Amino acid sequence: MPRNRWSLLWPGLLILILLLAGTVVFYREIHHLEDPVGPFENRTVNKAARSSRIAARPDPAAPSPLPSTPIPLQLIEVPKLELASQFLRMWRVSGSNFCAALREAGVDMSEWKAASMRNRSFECYFQRIYERDEVRPLSSTFVKVRGDEMGDILEIRAKIIGPTTDAQGRLSPAILHIFEIIVKQACWRDFEDTLASIRNLQNVESEGFGSYLSFTREAGGANIFNFVLGLKATSNSQVKTKSYFSTERWLQMPAVLRRASSSGSARERPYQPALDDGSSTRHGQRSSWNCG
Repeated sequence: MPRNRWSLLWPGLLILILLLAGTVVFYREIHHLEDPVGPFENRTVNKAARSSRIAARPDPAAPSPLPSTPIPLQLIEVPKLELASQFLRMWRVSGSNFCAALREAGVDMSEWKAASMRNRSFECYFQRIYERDEVRPLSSTFVKVRGDEMGDILEIRAKIIGPTTDAQGRLSPAILHIFEIIVKQACWRDFEDTLASIRNLQNVESEGFGSYLSFTREAGGANIFNFVLGLKATSNSQVKTKSYFSTERWLQMPAVLRRASSSGSARERPYQPALDDGSSTRHGQRSSWNCG
């Protein structure tokens, strides 16, 4: 009987040990599977916290925000006419003042006025006939300054027929004086070299910076000479510069913006195009210029 009891006890103990061992292994596996979740969550939280701290920390290398500045109503200034002569030839005097300068020099020029009632061209001229036959002048001097109603000079022309010369065939000082005054008033000093050829009645043509001068003997006329001085923008850069400084491309500021600008500070003065100033102001400014 006792032997049968021990024979039953050992199998029971073995089963109990196996159950305990299985329980221990089962709980260990469960604990092993649950452990990584905690560290992963901790790492995520820590990383987010570090990111927030880095974002909140100011970066010394980052540029500081620019201060706010008021934007003026007019961002582009009107081109100044006195600067145009540094890039492109232009007349530094109005047509009326040019004619007045010739009169002061002794040339009996007419007043600057409209060429006709239906013509918007303006001009002044001088003509003197010294000798003529039944058909045409044999000896005369003619000068014309031509421009527009704004007073801008377009071209100066002259024609001399049968000019008086000295023993060396040089043009008389009285006629040469007219061309000297014209070149002097234009203030284009590189054209002053052409006066020597004009005095000797030699053909000469010169062009530069969008202006031209020519003094040539008329074809078929042995003793007739034509003189032309004017503006002629030929290259692309000259055409673009002429367009930039042209007052026609700068429109008048609307009255509403002008009133709003006038209430601002002196540093933010309203846009004042050349067309606002009127021809008298613009020409008065140009007439005060000198050749420098």
